[in-house]
Amino acid sequence: MSRTVLVTGAAGFIGFHTALRLLRRGDHVIGFDNLNDYYDITLKEDRLRQLEAHYAFTGVRADLVDAEAIADVFRSFDVALVVHLAAQAGVRASVEAPRAYVDSNVVGFLNVLKCCRHHAVRHLVYASSSSVYGDNMAVPFSVRDRVDHPISLYAATKRSNELMAHSYSHLFGLPTTGLRFFTVYGPWGRPDMALVLFAQAIVEGRPIEVFNNGDMERDFTVVDDIVEGVVHALDRPPGPDGDWNSDAADTASSSAPYRFYNIRNDAPERLLDVIEALKFALGRIAQKTLLPQQLGNMRVTHADVNDLQHDVGYRPTTKLRDGVRAFADWFCDLVYWAQRMPASRRHFVASGCPTLTGLTIGSLV
Repeated sequence: MSRTVLVTGAAGFIGFHTALRLLRRGDHVIGFDNLNDYYDITLKEDRLRQLEAHYAFTGVRADLVDAEAIADVFRSFDVALVVHLAAQAGVRASVEAPRAYVDSNVVGFLNVLKCCRHHAVRHLVYASSSSVYGDNMAVPFSVRDRVDHPISLYAATKRSNELMAHSYSHLFGLPTTGLRFFTVYGPWGRPDMALVLFAQAIVEGRPIEVFNNGDMERDFTVVDDIVEGVVHALDRPPGPDGDWNSDAADTASSSAPYRFYNIRNDAPERLLDVIEALKFALGRIAQKTLLPQQLGNMRVTHADVNDLQHDVGYRPTTKLRDGVRAFADWFCDLVYWAQRMPASRRHFVASGCPTLTGLTIGSLV
């Protein structure tokens, strides 16, 4: 049955794929995005053009910090479900521009919560992050672990979202589910994401900057698997946990209709193995420059997803080599078409790939 779903951050990487998945299954999607310039907005505009090709998509360009703008969406449409993916992204950038992260990730989320409460939304699913685990060294990360020591402001804002959601679930009975994403990659990814930067360096013959001397592991998860997890969770609003006991509190559950989950691939991948898979998919040699660890980055991210599998039936299916191949095919096509488009439409080149214009797809494979 068709429903109206509000997707915030619909022009973003995960938001675009989520909105597309919901449209394809027959939902009416309201795509809310401010199209900020964290990276070149022409990539976001191209994503939106694909969504706008669907008759059941309605785009709204506004900022979540504008409480009246988001409230107007709820007044104008019978919003049944909300997938909140809009946020100021980037761990390292939050060190340099903290106020932008508080405005977008905290104030913006509060405005979403208030609207969900007043318009009796059936379920709010929102993006958290693996970064909330901070300096936790016990792996795999469990949703029952304490996450009181974030090592970036970005992580602190995401943890605050989880706490704010619980307060609204407890006070007003609003069903909320938080999803802690782990290293998402795939077609239409942001220009600042690891695989995009690696692919760009490989095709240009430049060394890849590998931090912590390559001693890093991540739960690299292809975006299609992430989206399936989001949709599965969306369709299963949580209820109060009747077994919850405040004397032995389960931090991942509650007496309120509230849950949060880790969402990731089936196993962590060594960063150097990911680079090898990408090198093979592109048919190029990969040079590497080994560097010290960066401020705010964790050496390992590896999550326990048993709760998500049990409660919503989520099981990732894409192997690393297949996901990287799909990403590489998209990247090569992007390079190919960038060469043939007018300069004003070379969106990815404008996003930070100025030397790709002389390449063809044939030179990459």
